[in-house]
Amino acid sequence: MSTLEPKIAVLGLRDFSRKLRQVDGEAVKQLRIVFNEAAGLVVADARPKIPRRSGRAAGSLKMRSSRTAVRIAMGGKRAPYLPWLDFGGRVGRNRSVARPFLRDGRYLYKSFRDRRPDVQDAMESGVRRIARAAGLEVD
Repeated sequence: MSTLEPKIAVLGLRDFSRKLRQVDGEAVKQLRIVFNEAAGLVVADARPKIPRRSGRAAGSLKMRSSRTAVRIAMGGKRAPYLPWLDFGGRVGRNRSVARPFLRDGRYLYKSFRDRRPDVQDAMESGVRRIARAAGLEVD
């Protein structure tokens, strides 16, 4: 796993999602909610650490989820400079503005690494809760 692509993989999630849909179609929608709650822990940790002038950079952290994955988007049209704030590098006319480059980032990825156990616990407990609510046996 690359340090630039932190990931928590849930083995068998696609199969679980398919089986869950067969048992209870509404329960599958709960997976997105659980994943957003877990990603929300990272966003809540990273947001206050991001430098503020207008607040756009911190406000640009958004969760994007499906029934099998969740991602945190950053920057975008409103704050295209956020990756530069997070990782550093050289920008501007003739690359005249420099910020020390940190491969592992300062805010988002650091928050993910710091909160990883909490994210894993939130995802595990949420998936178990959904399975029990759908009437599936969980061990």
